[in-house]
Amino acid sequence: MRSTRSTVTFSNPFTLSGYLGELPAGDYEVLVEEELLQGLSFEAYRWTATYLTVRGRGRHAGRSELRAISDNDLKEALGRDAAQSQTNNHSEAVLSPLEDGT
Repeated sequence: MRSTRSTVTFSNPFTLSGYLGELPAGDYEVLVEEELLQGLSFEAYRWTATYLTVRGRGRHAGRSELRAISDNDLKEALGRDAAQSQTNNHSEAVLSPLEDGT
């Protein structure tokens, strides 16, 4: 087995398929576990699981939870976040007051 850790950043609150409630924007650690494939003449690994580390809030502050997620669910959540950020940026530009040079 081997584990790889990385960090993903959500700019907006988001949801994950299979879990209730919204998670806050911020940095989240992703843990990917893989197992070594036996019997090959070269080293190769097979993906076995992906987890998102979720830090507790409120009375659960200081605790963290590993939430099993699929790679597709993570990609979809990040895609929704990027789309929402892009929409928010365009909205702010449209709603910004115009400067009056007179």
